[in-house]
Amino acid sequence: MTMTGPEPLRVAVVGAGEWGKNHVRMFAQLKGARLVMVCDLEEPRLADVRAAHPDVRVTTRYEDVVRDPAVEGVVIASFAAQHYDQARRALEAGKHVLVEKPMTLAPGEAEALVRVARQSGRCLMVGHLLLYHPAVVKMKHLVTSGDVGEPFYLYSQRLNLGRVRNDENALWSFGPHDVAVAVHLFDAEPEVVTAKGEAYLQPGIVDVVFVTLHFPQRKMAHIHLSWLDPHKTRRTTLVGSRKMVVFDDMEPNDKIRIYDKGVDVRPQAVSYEDYLHVRFGDILIPHFGTTEPLRLECQHFLDCVRTGATPLSDGAHGLRVVRILAAAQKSLELDGAPVTVKG
Repeated sequence: MTMTGPEPLRVAVVGAGEWGKNHVRMFAQLKGARLVMVCDLEEPRLADVRAAHPDVRVTTRYEDVVRDPAVEGVVIASFAAQHYDQARRALEAGKHVLVEKPMTLAPGEAEALVRVARQSGRCLMVGHLLLYHPAVVKMKHLVTSGDVGEPFYLYSQRLNLGRVRNDENALWSFGPHDVAVAVHLFDAEPEVVTAKGEAYLQPGIVDVVFVTLHFPQRKMAHIHLSWLDPHKTRRTTLVGSRKMVVFDDMEPNDKIRIYDKGVDVRPQAVSYEDYLHVRFGDILIPHFGTTEPLRLECQHFLDCVRTGATPLSDGAHGLRVVRILAAAQKSLELDGAPVTVKG
């Protein structure tokens, strides 16, 4: 007797632009999915899809996606301002949804999506890609296993020269990555956010921003975001009581370095010099998987739909990130004044 696995999830991708085309590629490859439709407003993009995937239906009308009973899952990679409306309509039509970051541009909209997903009994997942990056998975293991000791603070830099956006600022364009990682590693939501930035190229659209997240138990994350910088930098440093970890995504191979360094407190010391002892140890470069993070993210979506499991970056996690970004945006508008994150 021939054994057959579950039927592939029939998927539509909405938005086949700079990032969406990668979702098209991935869902066309994954065995647990069948790409059945691609929706985009630009005909040249749809022509590229036709050439690469002649069996896939293409359309410029989002209504075709939500009304087609053959579509079971919708991947939304359109402009951020469209995420809420498109995700809501897909969920209400009984589709499972993977929506790119940011989930929405307002906390109230994110709350509504979580509610609609719960009422419809459908999977809602947010594309916080870095949570599926093998390096971040390794960092999370180092935290939960106690290897780094008590996490004190982290700081990250996401910088490059271009691509300059005119539909969103650097906070909303780059910030979801690092905010999501900070929330994930600390397993908490910050209580207060401060943000300072400046618009140099276009009036009202901030090009560079410095964000500080103040978590419970004195944990802190500082994030530097810019598309106006001579360096292309994608780096996160986590400092703990026992060890320190650096994740440099621009490194081709050795993306993580674990520093066995710290300052040990000796309560029984007889002098101040002995009380705080600086420790210099080895540097470890661990080996971990090199699977493309997008493949891992998309496979996770398929697995959660199939099993009913809660995604790592579910709607609740996406909502937390939107709340933090909204608080940071308000702090920007208040010239860096502290803003409470309202849960």
